[in-house]
Amino acid sequence: VQLQASGGGLVQAGGSLRLSCAASGRTLISYASGWFRQAPGKEREFVASISWSGGSTVYTDSVKGRFTISRDNAKNTMYLQMNSLKPEDTAVYYCAVAKGRLIARESQSYNYWGQGTQVTVSS
Repeated sequence: VQLQASGGGLVQAGGSLRLSCAASGRTLISYASGWFRQAPGKEREFVASISWSGGSTVYTDSVKGRFTISRDNAKNTMYLQMNSLKPEDTAVYYCAVAKGRLIARESQSYNYWGQGTQVTVSS
């Protein structure tokens, strides 16, 4: 499986970005997926996860109400809509495909990772 993340960039605080992650080589339909991020000097952290059907989602507390994870199984693509961005959201964002169908917060639950896309939020 190859995951290609895109949509990152530089945005002012309060702005929005939409990240996309297209999968090739394998269908995503049977697996949960997620987004993680890593800020400079910090460990990679969980952002959001969505179940294989899209029926269940979970978010880290700091992005609840601002970020929305979604997926289009027909297009083999997942998304992360990010609104009301804050400087502390600045990080490299990674998409990932899980080993199973259910939402998961732990990085160990994922076995395929994208290359990352940089999101920078200026104050």
